[in-house]
Amino acid sequence: MEHEFEFDAQLRLWDARKSDSWTFADLPTSVADEIADLAEGVARGFGSVRVEVTIGTSTWRTSIFPGATTYVLPVKAAVRRAQGVEAGDVARVRLGLVDV
Repeated sequence: MEHEFEFDAQLRLWDARKSDSWTFADLPTSVADEIADLAEGVARGFGSVRVEVTIGTSTWRTSIFPGATTYVLPVKAAVRRAQGVEAGDVARVRLGLVDV
């Protein structure tokens, strides 16, 4: 992929849910700012941007969504289980833009 980023991010639960079914990682603001510039004109509904993500040995495609201060990356339960991470843990994230 032409536009790839790698960073550490702490996983967190979505505040509106009591279960761990919605867990997110906040992108560093410097990465989010660069993605916002690159994705101008290709963002989808709700300002989402399609990405390919790798955490550990798990790779999947999803979308990142604009939050209050940065993009948020949903990290599904199957990936968290496979990589042994949960909310509160810091994960190394490799993220590539799909449609840019």
